[in-house]
Amino acid sequence: MSETEVTTAPRPLLLADGRPAARAWSLDPALRHLNHGSFGAVPVVAQERQQELRTRMESAPVVWFPELPQRLAAARADLAAFLGTDPGDLALVPNASAGVSVVYAGLDRRAGGEIVVTDHGYGAVTMGAERLARRWGGRVRTARVPLDAGEEQAYEAVMAEVGEATDLIVVDQITSATARRLPVERIGAEARRRGIPLLVDAAHAPGLIAAPLDGLDCDFWAGNLHKWGCAPRGTAALVARGPLRERLYPLIDSWGAADPYPDRFDQQGTIDATGYLAAATALDFVATTWGWPAARRYMDDLAGYAERIVGAAFAELTGTDAFVDVGMPVPGMRLVRLPEGLADSRVTADALRDRATAELGVEAAFTSFGGVGYMRLSAHVYNTAEDYEYFAESCVPVLGEWARTAREQRHTS
Repeated sequence: MSETEVTTAPRPLLLADGRPAARAWSLDPALRHLNHGSFGAVPVVAQERQQELRTRMESAPVVWFPELPQRLAAARADLAAFLGTDPGDLALVPNASAGVSVVYAGLDRRAGGEIVVTDHGYGAVTMGAERLARRWGGRVRTARVPLDAGEEQAYEAVMAEVGEATDLIVVDQITSATARRLPVERIGAEARRRGIPLLVDAAHAPGLIAAPLDGLDCDFWAGNLHKWGCAPRGTAALVARGPLRERLYPLIDSWGAADPYPDRFDQQGTIDATGYLAAATALDFVATTWGWPAARRYMDDLAGYAERIVGAAFAELTGTDAFVDVGMPVPGMRLVRLPEGLADSRVTADALRDRATAELGVEAAFTSFGGVGYMRLSAHVYNTAEDYEYFAESCVPVLGEWARTAREQRHTS
């Protein structure tokens, strides 16, 4: 979607009783919550369900834990239906990075093996790949994908790094720092043809994409349900297909270790699994209140509107175009370019996030790619056009001052 396609503010979504959608969440009203993409937000009904389950767990733990594997098997079936996959392929893990770590731990040592990643990869996932490559005595090859690369260019950039020594490819379905797709379907088909395992980091896909596994041929896929799906935190799915999945074990061994995949993930001692069990409540809340297709349309329309007005505010401030072409855009998220001097590295981007929360009362995502700072706009059903209008009018000028000060300090240091 281009910055000119959304010209009017989408009408806010309401609850069945006419209240604003935000009333279904317990978000701090003193903050503007413009960063759903990082940690998500849990509706009250799912929080209450999780607390109910915790109360039952604490009231009779000797009853609760022996019954837990059966409860989790039923939960996996519900979540698999939402994602459009087979429950027998889906294991429950705390987050996408944990799912990736399970895969890294389960792959056999391959002397001199190479791992292909991209420069858009999530930092923790890439660091894990580097650690695995060191264990193998191999190396990581990084595909450089231009921010504005379309499907063909992105595909060619990744496959250019794949060779005879490649033993694993790790690619994001939706990138975190740059809010764009990568052509995982095409990469998966070619990886299968060459017999190379593919691991897809799908942290942002569940809820944001209607059928994230449709048409995707991969060995491993890990996606968070606590982001766009609004499930309780620490709720994610690891989907594994084919013979390699029998090498996957939970990072903590327990009495289920002898069970087949994915059953062995359903028994891990005294872990609090209530988030997994309450996840379907969050998914069903959105489904029954608005319907997921309508919710996704609203999120995308609102993100497009936010891109237009926030980008225009930055452009007026700096005199340069703040619109960003990400090549393969995704619904619900957009990038706008920040003024020079802000978020030119991950460390400074995180510092800007913390300062904006403390001084502006805004939870926002600031990212860095190629030494350039961006604001990642992400919208959910509880957001409204007024949230982004406020940011454009009240916060963008302050960010402009912070950028000017940063540039001056850089020139005098």
